Amino acid sequence: MISVDEALAQIFALLAPLGAETVPLAQAAGRVLAHPVRAARAQPPFPAASMDGYALAGDPRPGAVFHIVGEAAAGRAFGGSLAPGTAVRILTGAPVPEGATRVVMQEDVHLQGDRIVLAARLDGRTHIRPAGVDFGIGAEVAAPRRLRPADLALLAAMNIAEVSVTRRPDVALIATGDELVMPGEIPRDDQIIASNIFALRAMIEAEGGRARVLPIARDTAPALRMAFDLAEGADLIVTIGGASVGDHDLVARIGEELGLRRAFYKIAMRPGKPLIAGTLNGVPMLGLPGNPISAIVCGHLFLLPALRALLGLGCHPAAMQTGRLAGPVGPNGQRAHYMRARLTDAGIAPMDQQDSSLLSVFAQADALLLRPAGDGARAPGELVEYLPI
Repeated sequence: MISVDEALAQIFALLAPLGAETVPLAQAAGRVLAHPVRAARAQPPFPAASMDGYALAGDPRPGAVFHIVGEAAAGRAFGGSLAPGTAVRILTGAPVPEGATRVVMQEDVHLQGDRIVLAARLDGRTHIRPAGVDFGIGAEVAAPRRLRPADLALLAAMNIAEVSVTRRPDVALIATGDELVMPGEIPRDDQIIASNIFALRAMIEAEGGRARVLPIARDTAPALRMAFDLAEGADLIVTIGGASVGDHDLVARIGEELGLRRAFYKIAMRPGKPLIAGTLNGVPMLGLPGNPISAIVCGHLFLLPALRALLGLGCHPAAMQTGRLAGPVGPNGQRAHYMRARLTDAGIAPMDQQDSSLLSVFAQADALLLRPAGDGARAPGELVEYLPI
C-alpha cells in the first residue's frame, strides 16, 4: 500500500491540462480562464464625478459664486468646456467637463436661481475619480483562474465579450456490480440501489466537469468491456466498484486486457483502501471502491484534485484546514483515517459512528477529520487537520 500523498503524485503524473475553447462572457461563470486577458478600455474611461453636486471651474473659496451653465449625468456628458466662474450640475458617475477642477457636494452649496454660492466650510477633496483609476488599457487578468461573479464584472468593464476557457473535462462514470439497480427500479431481495454515483456526479459537475453516467456494468467480462467501449471519448474514466480482489471484481483484469496500464493499487487509508489508477489506452482512469462512503471520500481526495489538474488549476491536494478538537479521540492505526465529523462551536467533533456503510451518518457530516497513520491519542482543544465537505 502507498500513502495518500504518493497516490496523488502518481495520479497527477497521468494528467495534463485540457485544451481551451472560446465562450461568450455570459457563459463563462465558473469556467477556468485559460489565457490572460487584457483590458480593451480603461475604467473609468474619463474623469468621473464621485458625488452628486456641481463641477466648478475656478477658485472654490467659501462664499464664491458660480453661474450654472448646464448639467452632466451618467451617459449624458456636458458638451464643451467650462469657463472660470461657471459650474454644471453633475451626478455621480458623469464625465467631469473639461476645465472643471473639482466637484462640490450639493450639500455644500446654496442654490440661488441659476447660480450657486459655496458654503462657509468645504472639504478638501475633489470628488473626481481620475480616468483609469480602477484599471487602464492593457491591464491584465491573469490565468489560470476560476471565473467568479466579480471576475465577470471586471472582464465586462474591460469590454471583453468572450474569453478563452479550459474545456470542461468529460468524465465517464461506470458503476459496476450485479447487486445494483438505479433509483426507481424494483430491486430483488439481494440487490441495493446505486447511490454513490449520484454523489460523484454532483461533485464532478460542481467542480466544472461533465459527468457522463453510463449503464451499470454487470459482473461479467462482456458487460464491462461494453461499458469501457461506451466510455470512448472521455477525458477521464471513473469506475465504481470491482476494484478489489474478489472473484467478481473484474475491473483491473478486463481493463488490462483492453490496455490498462496500472500506476498503483491500494492506498494506506480508510475508508477507501482499494483504489486503482492508471491509463486505459492513453486515457486517465480511476477505479474507486464500491462502498458508498469510500467512493465519496476518494472522490474528495483524488477525483476532485484530478479534475482541477485537467482544468489547468495545477496539481494540488485537497485543501485541508486546521481546527481544534471538540472532544478526545483515541490512537489511530497504520492507515490514515478520514473520520466523518461535524464543525461545531466547540470545535471539530467526530461522528459517533464511523462505519463506512452508513450514508445517513455521512449526510450529517460537514468535514473529514484526518487522523494520520500511527497518530497517538488526542485531547480536546488540540489542533488537527480536516477537509470541509
